[in-house]
Amino acid sequence: MLYSGIGIMIATYVGARIFKKSRSYKTKKEIKKSTRVIYQKEQEISEDEKQANHYLKAGGISLALSLFTNRSPIIILSCCSLLGYSSTPNFIKVEESIRNKKIGNDILKALVTVVCVYEGYYFFAAIDSCFYIISSKLVAKTRDNSKKMLTKVWGQPPKKVWVLREDVEYEISLKAVCKGDIVITSTGEVIAIDGIVINGAAMVDQHALTGESAPDEKEPGSPVFAGTIVISGRIQVQVKNTGDETTAAKLEKMLEQTSDFKTQLRLKGDEWADGAAVPLLSIGGLALPFIGLSPATAIISCSPGNRLRLFTSLEALNHLNMAFQSGILVKDGRSLEELRKIDTILFDKTGTLTEEQPEVGDITIYYDGYSKSDILRYAAAAEQKVAHPISKAILAKAQEWQITIPKIDDSKYELGHGLKVYIDNEVILVGSSRFIEMQNIVIPSQLQDKMAKIHKKGYSAIIVSFEHQILGLIEIKSKIRAGVKDIVQNLKKYGIKNIAIVSGDHQQPTKHLADALGIKDYFFNVLPQDKAKIVEQLQKEGRKVCFVGDGINDTIAMKKANVSISLHGATAIATDVAQVVLMDGSLTHLPDLFAISEKLMSEQKKTLTVLASASSMVFFGAFLFNWGVVSSIVITNATIITELYRARRSIKQMKQ
Repeated sequence: MLYSGIGIMIATYVGARIFKKSRSYKTKKEIKKSTRVIYQKEQEISEDEKQANHYLKAGGISLALSLFTNRSPIIILSCCSLLGYSSTPNFIKVEESIRNKKIGNDILKALVTVVCVYEGYYFFAAIDSCFYIISSKLVAKTRDNSKKMLTKVWGQPPKKVWVLREDVEYEISLKAVCKGDIVITSTGEVIAIDGIVINGAAMVDQHALTGESAPDEKEPGSPVFAGTIVISGRIQVQVKNTGDETTAAKLEKMLEQTSDFKTQLRLKGDEWADGAAVPLLSIGGLALPFIGLSPATAIISCSPGNRLRLFTSLEALNHLNMAFQSGILVKDGRSLEELRKIDTILFDKTGTLTEEQPEVGDITIYYDGYSKSDILRYAAAAEQKVAHPISKAILAKAQEWQITIPKIDDSKYELGHGLKVYIDNEVILVGSSRFIEMQNIVIPSQLQDKMAKIHKKGYSAIIVSFEHQILGLIEIKSKIRAGVKDIVQNLKKYGIKNIAIVSGDHQQPTKHLADALGIKDYFFNVLPQDKAKIVEQLQKEGRKVCFVGDGINDTIAMKKANVSISLHGATAIATDVAQVVLMDGSLTHLPDLFAISEKLMSEQKKTLTVLASASSMVFFGAFLFNWGVVSSIVITNATIITELYRARRSIKQMKQ
């Protein structure tokens, strides 16, 4: 009967495989039809999970029948038949191993099932088979839930939107919306496109995109993104991107790839499990004459391969979700593990540590009778038609001071030097000391001393002249991103021993920024290709380097680095190259990223310890206490229950 049970189990598997292959010969028409049905139903579970549910039903029935195998040979054969069918996923992998001429962990698992049937341990064979299927189901379900949470986090866009055409509002299909159209979105509605607000005001919930819980106030000139929600207000948005070109759609594509990654521990675990298969099989075979079939089978069953696959997958996906909920887009999941090895961080200066646009510092009055507001007003008048960052800084300060900017009659811009404009036929000069001297104006020593002090701090100085009389100086300084100093200090808690600034700027402004942030090392006058050389040199010294940048000139270095990070809103090529994108456009969540990486490593170490302990217990128990395959199944599956409970607690803590 025992041999018959094994024969029935194998025959059922072979029959199932033949039937499955025969079904694959559907006509193209039938396949297309079934595919359409699938999309129409918008299945809530993945095919992997659906398949696991199918085999789990067969495994559950075999488990129920195994309780009554002492009553009838027919029940035994039925139980074995269902066992063979529910073990199909495992047996398919065995087939693949045999075709590849490789003895792996899946062969050991199949041998355990066969020996259990041979020994008459139908209940434990069914238990082991069910746990195997449940493990596969959990991984599939977690991966599917991760994809749904990540890629569908913005929800379904509305099918129709209101557009403004010739001062009349029309409701049209979202698919009919084109770039340049004006879309109207009101309270409670989802913004369906990327664009710029041209009229109205609203509070917008951007949490799904940036991870920030506080709503953002939008007014004319503010950018808005698809998938965000108008909490209150009404805005008219000029369309910039629609459909697959929106930020949300592009992120969905990235996240679909991210949620499928395998951790390094998972890959190593697979390698260890398969590598241990031959030694365990050999030890079990050699021990067979001395300890018996059941203990020998316990030895070959102690490999933690399948359990390692389960828990490393669950942990990685959970931490990936945790990162995304914190406003961190991890495009390459392996970088989560690589981060724990990082000991050096290189920050690009402009746009990363400092804002792209500088700010106005001190304003120095030289000519009596004029105020700081007068100097700023003349400077803003000259700069109002220029898109240079310094011009924007001066105009921003004028707006802050609520200064009315006079219109200019004519202007002339000399690249790299300054501006010459006219107001009511009176000339205004705004620019560098070189530009002022080129206009045959002598700069007094008092101002030269002041400029020297400004330059020593690493800042720039703009001279303002009216009718060839110098009125004063405007200090232009770099604007450090909010909270950067604290962020830099917090990074040291995560084993970051070396932090440096890499800048194409001159030494003095780079040094000044480094001193302000408490950073000892800095590189200045660095060309784009030299940034990559710095990364390579540090790697040759044995360092693991993370590069944080935002510009085109950073991409070469980002590709060379062990981990690359960019900010949302940076240049498109930088965010494309980066493995991690900080979605709120700041460095605020950078320490959180390292904390999540450290937590993942901690969880993986605990899992590895538990699984290794269970395997060691089974291995030595077989030799010392003659433990058999039943003891092995009980112990190894008990670890699954324990680890699942711990993983569930971790998920709850993550959601709190």
